[in-house]
Amino acid sequence: MSDFSEELKGPVTDDEVETSVLTGAGMHFPWLQTYVETVAIGGKRKKDFAQTTSACLSFVQEALLKHQWQQAAEYMYSYFQTLEDSDSYKRQAAPEIIWKLGSEILFYHPKSNMETFNTFADRMKNIGVMNYLKISLQHALYLLHHGMLKDAKRNLSEAETWRHGENTSSRGILINLIQAYKGLLQYYTWSKKKMELSKLDKDDYAYNAVAQDVFNHSWKTSANISALIKIPGVWDPFVKSYVEMLEFYGDRDGAQEVLTNYAYDEKFPSNPNAHIYLYNFLKRQKAPRSKMISVLKILYQIVPSHKLMLEFHTLLRKSEKEEHHKLGLEVLFGVLDFAGCTKNITAWKYLAKYLKKTLMGNHLAWVQDEWNSRKNWWPSFHFSYFWAKSDWKEDTALACEKAFVAGLLLGKGCRYFRYILKQDHQILGKKIKQMKRSVKKYSIVNPRLSY
Repeated sequence: MSDFSEELKGPVTDDEVETSVLTGAGMHFPWLQTYVETVAIGGKRKKDFAQTTSACLSFVQEALLKHQWQQAAEYMYSYFQTLEDSDSYKRQAAPEIIWKLGSEILFYHPKSNMETFNTFADRMKNIGVMNYLKISLQHALYLLHHGMLKDAKRNLSEAETWRHGENTSSRGILINLIQAYKGLLQYYTWSKKKMELSKLDKDDYAYNAVAQDVFNHSWKTSANISALIKIPGVWDPFVKSYVEMLEFYGDRDGAQEVLTNYAYDEKFPSNPNAHIYLYNFLKRQKAPRSKMISVLKILYQIVPSHKLMLEFHTLLRKSEKEEHHKLGLEVLFGVLDFAGCTKNITAWKYLAKYLKKTLMGNHLAWVQDEWNSRKNWWPSFHFSYFWAKSDWKEDTALACEKAFVAGLLLGKGCRYFRYILKQDHQILGKKIKQMKRSVKKYSIVNPRLSY
């Protein structure tokens, strides 16, 4: 790796390219000698050159997949020759490929260091000028990962003022993205200043100075982020930062407008987080229940197993509309359809209580609507004898809630229900007896047809 690092830092000559093809970082490839003796190409050598670079690329990719960083570095050393390919398309594409593969290798290689990575990034910016902005942005993210905020900000500032070639739409988006990341760095500074301000008394002599500093940073951040979040895309960290500042300065209407556009603008891709941010904002503002229900209803359609669905159920349950009460039952069933929620005791408590309430309210049809599509797979998914033993051993409270639901849906003959009923538990004994009476009274299954 040291040879590889040194090569990146020094100038590359034709002789060095030739040698690197043959030996890499101390690794010899005899089969390459018959193909690549010089980088001059023509006739059969042109074909051989293409075969060699193609083979090197395949070997690099395979080494990366296997996390063989040293071997990937050695093959990558040989792949540099593609920068002199006679095929103009391949030659133009080479810098981006080399950057992506090379940066991946240097990021994970155990002997790589910051200096090597920075040198490689700077060289690739100059070789692939068409990729200058993209490489600069990724280089800045690497610096951020290593906590070098000032260097990352300087890198972004240089990229922001870089001028080369035509002003295309893709370039415009990259510029906006660079400015937005610069804005995120300013947001970070703003957050620290805001924390500093919160610790000062308003009568403190330093308060006004810090307050002005906070305002200046917020203005810079807003200017850098606002342009990006108007472009269709997924901009979660930028939107959250921007909205936090708007709220801090009391611009709640502006914050709600940003979040509403982010969630509902049809030009933007479907994004669950957009609806989560809007809901949390409305919740902070103590918005009417109907508004919060409308937001969570869309989230339910996108991610029916999201943890906010239990809050959604609570809102629906408290609504005065019967259609909301019915949807509240559907939401609970929907949450428990997912394997990741099978141990969620809150969801089972809600379902047990709401099932009983629904059946007591003479809404058997609601329960049957939900159960008909699940009766062929829920018994083995949730209510098998295996799960009864396992649940009772791990969490008796969970087992009791599930047993009550199982009894209501499958009748007292359900194996899960019967197993829990037979358990001797001093604390839960009274609850189990009450559960038995409720199942006998409200179960939707004819006892003679029980599972």
